[in-house]
Amino acid sequence: MKAIDNKELILALEDLEKEKGIKKEYLLESIESALVTAYKRNFDALENVKVVMDKQTGATYVYSIKEVVERANDPVQEISLDEAKKINKSIQIGDNVEIEIVPKNFGRIAAQTAKQVIVQKIREAEREILYNDYSDKKGEIVSGPIQKAERGIVVMDLGKLEGVMPLKEQIPTENYNVNDKIKAYVVDVEKGEKGAPQVIVSRSHPDFVRKLLEFEIPEIYEGLIEIKSVSRDPGKRSKVAVYSQDPNIDPVGSCVGQRGIRIQNVINELHGEKIDVIEWNPDISIYIAAALLPAKIMAVDSKEDEKFAQVIVPDDQLSLAIGKAGQNARLAARLTNWKIDIKSESQFRQMLQEQANSENQEESSKKEDFSEEIENNEE
Repeated sequence: MKAIDNKELILALEDLEKEKGIKKEYLLESIESALVTAYKRNFDALENVKVVMDKQTGATYVYSIKEVVERANDPVQEISLDEAKKINKSIQIGDNVEIEIVPKNFGRIAAQTAKQVIVQKIREAEREILYNDYSDKKGEIVSGPIQKAERGIVVMDLGKLEGVMPLKEQIPTENYNVNDKIKAYVVDVEKGEKGAPQVIVSRSHPDFVRKLLEFEIPEIYEGLIEIKSVSRDPGKRSKVAVYSQDPNIDPVGSCVGQRGIRIQNVINELHGEKIDVIEWNPDISIYIAAALLPAKIMAVDSKEDEKFAQVIVPDDQLSLAIGKAGQNARLAARLTNWKIDIKSESQFRQMLQEQANSENQEESSKKEDFSEEIENNEE
């Protein structure tokens, strides 16, 4: 039986399986499939062919597959029953018969094709390994120098891969310069063009603050303090709700630290972004009042079914409660996941007075209508 021998190929595939973890059988199947395409391309073949590689010796066999018919009208695709029985006496009409062929110069083509397939599969395997490695880093903080910063895109050097930070994931108040070393939060790991993994990173994500606090504060890392929620206006201000089941632990004090040293490290990483740490409370009224700090709150009227809260503050605290451009109220609403309407004491009293007047008018109108109805009945 004639064949293209390639014992060295098998040895190379076995080495690849040990070093890269790419199964030899998988590579052989890929090479066989590529050889079929190479055969048809190089020999302008219209026939159906099959390529088989011996798993032990690497010998390559090429077969032409033909359908058995009574009389062959298409010698490329068909073979007569008489001719087929010379190969296999038990063959029947409708069966397929495999006829071995040895194309001229196919050994060189096979070697080139095998090399191309192996290189391609090695690249794919390496990309898959990198993808799996960085998929595990999703939700973690990575660091590295800025490789490129142009057209609104910042690219970090993460070693074997690049971290891409789109404009929406950047802090608006920050400047990004090439070679600056920065930290960022891994938002996602995607498979880009040709399967190459792409790491999407962020400095504006709320969980970037969460992870920085976890790194700086041992009680959070150890699970003694839980971060319940984070809301951010990136580069300007963040609010963080913390909680501890241990009555001996002050969650806010532990996060801030003596003279604010713990929280200051996080603020420095965020280039001056203010961070309000408040204590989470299962009582939503208390929680919302804390979320609106530093403003002083008089009362919170909450409607659980609507997740809506009416908040009353002293007149001199209204602007503080709302914040510049509504920032404080907006961050508090995101933190608690409630709709919050803030009114000053005088605004609230005026609203109550208007409601009372409206109710009195309505009652008076009803009485007039009733009197008219009685008069009409008497007539």
